[in-house]
Amino acid sequence: MQEFDPRKFSTRHAPRVAIGLAVATVAGLVGWQTALRLGGGPGPALAPAQATALQHAAFTRAEAQPGYGRAENVSVSVRPGETLERAVQRAGVSAEDAQLMVGTLSRAMDTVRIKAGLTFDAAVAQPRAGDGEARLVGLSMRTGPATAVTVSRTFDGALRLRALEEKVTEQTTVAHGEIQGSLYQSAQRLGATPAITAQVAKLFAHKLDFQRDIQPGDDFRLVFDRKVTESGRTIETGDLTYAELHGVKFFRFERDDGQVDYFDEHGKNVRGFLLRTPIDGARLTSGFGQRRHPILGYARAHQGVDFGAGHGTPILAAGDGVVVKAQRWGGYGNWLQIRHSGGWDTGYAHLSRYAKGVRPGVKVRQGQVVAYVGSTGMSTGPHLHYEVWQGGRRVNPVGAKVPQGTVLAGRELARFKAEKTRVERLLAEGPIPARTVANLESASGR
Repeated sequence: MQEFDPRKFSTRHAPRVAIGLAVATVAGLVGWQTALRLGGGPGPALAPAQATALQHAAFTRAEAQPGYGRAENVSVSVRPGETLERAVQRAGVSAEDAQLMVGTLSRAMDTVRIKAGLTFDAAVAQPRAGDGEARLVGLSMRTGPATAVTVSRTFDGALRLRALEEKVTEQTTVAHGEIQGSLYQSAQRLGATPAITAQVAKLFAHKLDFQRDIQPGDDFRLVFDRKVTESGRTIETGDLTYAELHGVKFFRFERDDGQVDYFDEHGKNVRGFLLRTPIDGARLTSGFGQRRHPILGYARAHQGVDFGAGHGTPILAAGDGVVVKAQRWGGYGNWLQIRHSGGWDTGYAHLSRYAKGVRPGVKVRQGQVVAYVGSTGMSTGPHLHYEVWQGGRRVNPVGAKVPQGTVLAGRELARFKAEKTRVERLLAEGPIPARTVANLESASGR
């Protein structure tokens, strides 16, 4: 798996410098906003390339004080109802040190209204003689997606505060990798956020069965917009422009009426009439046709397919339609039935509960969460029993010939081909760093 986020900093490689050099380094490093010393004026600004290094390793540039050993990093998370001072004390330092550190931090942030779960790294040095209290010589805390504050103690004991704010740029990322683990994990390793990976999974659910079609080692490619810090941290993703998996390709396209959808390379709407799998990441556990009923013990027609999934897993509407039933129905337990156009219905059984607002008469959209997996009715464990009806007759959901999506034509098709050419040019350049892609687009006037 290739990773395209540039300049990932690791504290394992932060150098330990001599006392005098450490102070000079801290004073000379670059900042984004402020650098203050107790009793002194503003210090020099920090270079963007060094900001993340300072944030993650302030303690490596604040060497131990006379009589103390080299500082060790201690990670602390603020507990519910705990003050920041108390949390700092839990790093193993005195109340006086904690009070002084929090007082310094208050110059750059609100140290009173602190939320539980806030995490910071403290650099703590132990006395060489083994007697006395440990000393806090540095602290680093991220205060936002692209902001942080650090405090480091100089040789003479003074505390130096830096408030950091990384520059954030909008970029187009071209990512190429292999499925290792789940699609979600694989895409996230390439810089995609959970929102992007969920969108990718939903797209492929139209064409692929994740249980049978996707295998470890399968290639996939993504093109998506994101906001990224100078250290390579993705803080927000925008549009998924392109996705490719198992030979299936999706291109994002905005139609003349402003509606955005995804189309294959020929301009056919990728959004089929019904999803092949109305549940993310589930496995097919029982097919359509005759089988021995697990509870009744005799052969009986199984008029749908079963997907094994954990209790409470979200169930998606297989297509646009109107809810016609949301009620108990004999051995099906909690049952949901959705009516689609053209005489098609889909049914969902053994539900633990319905999604908020789902009731007869309500319109639902394809991919919308409508219910959650359960084990109600005649069921041996949590799973989804899924049925497809055509003209009032049950058909095999796996082999049903459902209507296809729309196909672009005329002026829309011409615009789509132009967008497709642009994306293919990016793909031809290969998986390169996101900022390089952005620069190439800028240089070409796009």
